[in-house]
Amino acid sequence: MKVLFVCVGNQGRSVMAERLFLRAASGRHDARSAGSNPGDAVHPQVIEALAEISVDASDHIPRRLDDDAVQWADVVVSTCDDACPVVAGKRYVSWHLPDPKHEPLERVREIRDEVGRRVDELVAELDSSPVAA
Repeated sequence: MKVLFVCVGNQGRSVMAERLFLRAASGRHDARSAGSNPGDAVHPQVIEALAEISVDASDHIPRRLDDDAVQWADVVVSTCDDACPVVAGKRYVSWHLPDPKHEPLERVREIRDEVGRRVDELVAELDSSPVAA
C-alpha cells in the first residue's frame, strides 16, 4: 500500500509520519509526504526529536501537494485540519495533530510519540488488509 501524509507546510507532522511509517513498515508499504503550502525546511526541533529515536529527516525537502501525489497514494492521511483535496476512490484518514512549529522540544517529543502510535496502528491495519496481502 502507498500512503501519502499531508499537512500544510510539510515541515513537521507529515514529515514525522512519513519517516516513522517508513521505519515501521520496513519495506512492506511505501510512504510520501506533501504540503498544501510547503515551507523551506523541516522544523529543527522535529529533526532533533526524530534523531533521538534514530530516525533521520535531515534530508527532507518539503514538497507541494499536487494531483500526482494524491493519485500515487492508496491512502491519504491528513495530519492537520484542512490540507487535503478529496479524490474519488481514495481512502482518507484524518489525524488532527497539533502543529510542532513553535513548540519546545519536550512538546514535539509528545507529538512524535503520538504520531508513532498512530503510524503503528495504521501499519498493523494495512498489514492485515486483504489488499495488502
